[in-house]
Amino acid sequence: MIIKQAEFLQSASDYKGCPKPTHAEYAFIGRSNVGKSSLINMLVGRNSLAKTSQTPGKTQLINHFMINNQWYLVDLPGYGYARVSKDKRSVFKGLIYNYLEKRENLECIFVLIDSRLEPQKIDMEFIEWLATKGLPFVMVFTKADKLSKTAYDSNIAKYNKQLRESWEELPPQFHTSAVTKKGQEEILALIAETNQTVKERYH
Repeated sequence: MIIKQAEFLQSASDYKGCPKPTHAEYAFIGRSNVGKSSLINMLVGRNSLAKTSQTPGKTQLINHFMINNQWYLVDLPGYGYARVSKDKRSVFKGLIYNYLEKRENLECIFVLIDSRLEPQKIDMEFIEWLATKGLPFVMVFTKADKLSKTAYDSNIAKYNKQLRESWEELPPQFHTSAVTKKGQEEILALIAETNQTVKERYH
């Protein structure tokens, strides 16, 4: 897929304020500071479509982008940041979970995982929640350029070992770097393939 057009559409404070579900939608979410904005910018070939920040938890709304006038890319608030109040974390959690469960045109959730870290409880719990709800998702390991291949492979293996304790078949996985553009073609190919499969729903 070639990205010819990518533009910010709107922000919403809950799923009811999202654009009409007239296009297939793909949401990106991950623990705070996972490199989500950088990955989104890399995927669409724009330097500042999604706002990057050194401050974890910067994204606090549901942000919609229109891509190629064909599909929505959604930048969701991160989870797990410690620098906001417990009440605010609860609000964000409700915002995220309501959107994921009730957004009817959501075709796939891209769950971003920081490859520099060993399995994090909060990531594993979120993945299990998606599975129990029957929501379509893939795992996206980020920052592959930040550590050696040996260390990278070791961390991925630890994730997969833990997943196999409750999964017969592992969720689809992508390996990415916003710096080297690793994984760009593979993720866009999945979106293009899904768009072809579901296009009759959106006419």
